[in-house]
Amino acid sequence: MANAVGLLAGYALDRLLGDPRRWHPVAGFGQAAGALERRLYRPDRTAGAVFTALAVGGPVLLGAAAAAATRRRPVTRAVLVAAGTWTVLGGRTLRHEATVMGGALRDGDLPAARRRLGHLCGRDPSTLGESGLARATVESVAENTSDAVVAPLVWGAVAGLPGLLGYRAANTLDAMVGHRSARYARFGTPAARLDDLLNLVPSRLTGLLTIAVAPVANGDRERAWQVWRRDRNDHPSPNAGQCEAAMAGALGVRLGGRNVYFGRSEVRPFLGDGPRPEARHLKRAARISGAVGLAALGLAAAYPLTVGRLAAAVGRRGLSAAVSRRGLAGAVSRRRPGAVVAGSGR
Repeated sequence: MANAVGLLAGYALDRLLGDPRRWHPVAGFGQAAGALERRLYRPDRTAGAVFTALAVGGPVLLGAAAAAATRRRPVTRAVLVAAGTWTVLGGRTLRHEATVMGGALRDGDLPAARRRLGHLCGRDPSTLGESGLARATVESVAENTSDAVVAPLVWGAVAGLPGLLGYRAANTLDAMVGHRSARYARFGTPAARLDDLLNLVPSRLTGLLTIAVAPVANGDRERAWQVWRRDRNDHPSPNAGQCEAAMAGALGVRLGGRNVYFGRSEVRPFLGDGPRPEARHLKRAARISGAVGLAALGLAAAYPLTVGRLAAAVGRRGLSAAVSRRGLAGAVSRRRPGAVVAGSGR
């Protein structure tokens, strides 16, 4: 119950206030991780694995210690989970950035829109026009709805404070070192793979929820379902395609194509049918993102009171049965030679 209340309160804080403007804990973690990287960096995966284990293990242990300390203090536990949830969520900020980008594009202010793109993704905006900027925004909103909203709620529901802090640490490391560059091609692989693993379920849930809520933005559920089933596995990322294909179908647009980053470029397969995104699609994408977040919140808050409670009960029953069997085995092994165990019959 404390975890469920904390998730609800933390989501409400993010919805009302957005990210903390100063002293953001995630920014502080990023600085600490950067310092750790400078000490451990070598261009190989073993060093990257050690770095990832230390950088993610620290927040997980901190969350586990806080959860253990508040085991019999539900109010304190709820407050800590609320603070952790508020810290790791980014839904309001994501929707705000999409709205600001849409306004700049509608006003024809391409320089302002290009400057704003860095708040959403790492692409080089210098040569992008309205369509390219709109596409980058829609794709970022789709993917980050999973990364910044659904996945933290899922891991918070499943594992409480350790899940919230551990997921955000892993996702932050992926953004720092998980990209394909000369420096991080090998060192960043463990962080990227861990982030992929943690997002397998949340990304697919995000895709399904995007399909379910498509009508809130005048989208077509049937079209979104068809595009998601057809195109979701075409993306080179095992997770991003789940979210982007569903969003493309819900908006009736075509995503994918050539992405130019600073110093490199990638060609992504097309997802969806229809025209390229325009400024008018960004408000609809933000609306879908908000609806997906609310739906994920409902599932996350219900989990500790339903599936989580059932799993705990099954676990306790299994542990009790194992202890009973061990006690019986000990009693049999200690009986006198030739003695008869009560009830065994001869």
